[in-house]
Amino acid sequence: MSTNDPAPFVPSQPASGNFPPSPRRVFGSSAYFRLWMAQVVSSLGDWIGLVAVVALAARVSKGNASAVGLVMSARMLPGFFLAPVGGVLVDRWDRRRTMVICDIGRAAIVATLPFVDTLLGLFLASFLLEILTLLWSPAKDASVPNLVPPDKLAAANSLSMAAAYGTFPVGSAVFASLAGLASWLGHFDALHRLQVNQESLALWADSATFLGSAALIFRLTLPGRPRGAAGRIDWGETGRELVEGLRFLRRSEAVRSVMLGMGVGLIGCGSVVPLGPIYVKQVLGSGSAGFGLLMTGLGTGAAIGVLALSVAARRLPTEPVFVAALFGSGIGLILVSSVGSLTLAVVLAGVFGVFAGTCYVSGFTVIQSRVEDSLRGRMFATLYTIIRFCLLLSLAVSPGLAGLLDSISGRLFSNRMVHVGITIYVPGVRLVFWLGGFLTVAAGILASRDMMRGRGRATHPSNGG
Repeated sequence: MSTNDPAPFVPSQPASGNFPPSPRRVFGSSAYFRLWMAQVVSSLGDWIGLVAVVALAARVSKGNASAVGLVMSARMLPGFFLAPVGGVLVDRWDRRRTMVICDIGRAAIVATLPFVDTLLGLFLASFLLEILTLLWSPAKDASVPNLVPPDKLAAANSLSMAAAYGTFPVGSAVFASLAGLASWLGHFDALHRLQVNQESLALWADSATFLGSAALIFRLTLPGRPRGAAGRIDWGETGRELVEGLRFLRRSEAVRSVMLGMGVGLIGCGSVVPLGPIYVKQVLGSGSAGFGLLMTGLGTGAAIGVLALSVAARRLPTEPVFVAALFGSGIGLILVSSVGSLTLAVVLAGVFGVFAGTCYVSGFTVIQSRVEDSLRGRMFATLYTIIRFCLLLSLAVSPGLAGLLDSISGRLFSNRMVHVGITIYVPGVRLVFWLGGFLTVAAGILASRDMMRGRGRATHPSNGG
């Protein structure tokens, strides 16, 4: 089999699974339904735990924002250095066993966090948690094509995105509700040694979700170690397999275009997170409520895009959909940042969300369908590294860039007003959004060119096309 050919779908569960037919129709297979349920449980705990860790870091540091940022940075660092090696290991190890061990390890680390009272301890714990997550996530995504048929991949990725991000509001609500439970439990003298409070209850709930995820995944039947690797780690072989993955990435225009497009798109569109509240206040003349409406529109649009793609996936070619969604994301960001009405901005944010959600899901589907099983872990580890790096770059650079462009606009234009038939207000935050939109459109042009080049090479007479 050529390394450019997708691995065939091999059902890992018999057709007469333990679930009724409905999950098989919606999820593609009862086995993927179980994996999806594990992700729902784990993601819900992740969001509860993330809020709890932030609150715990704030309490330990006595409200020092820099200290909280330091603890959160520990969730980013491993991806820059260890993700590629982690991807190689995922391709060599038994993926089911890897996910189960990572879940148990994360449960153990999270369960001890309530007893950590130093920033260094929180930093190390967050660092270790992220290493285990860097192994669990590629193993999960690389296993999906073994559990669902090819025509269900887009739907499976849509459901995976819903599990990852749709549980955020539920997790936040659960964390808020734990305050009352902690207050009630605090009246029991026997629990004083356990330091029962809102953060500790949230972290123990997070630990329990990891154990629940491990129990669900333990019952899955997945292909064994793809390359028949030995139990010990051969670092020489690991290095050669890492080079093999990079060579495949250089040869495959479709996969390389997805990674380039998603990375550049995140640099361009990721500025919405730190600059959104400023934009709502300066340009739309609203406050926190207005930003909440804008984010609601964005989230609703993303959900619509994901749902629409999962329904229409069989009738749409995935690679052109990815390119079109990348273009749409860039144009959507330009449009939403060009209006001065909150109502219109919320509507356009929904349009932006439709394209952003579609881009994310279709990008994952391209990688799953174009990469054979023995390389899939490495490709997803590389993708997660790119996503983390580009998002962190956008979060770090966009506020400073907004300040610089705001200063330039103030010097060039009176009151930052440009008169071109109509009067346009051009503060730095709006200029950053426009720049990000055009950058995303440029990424769409590059991705489209690479995919067309790859398609032309595949159909050339010399290749039997």
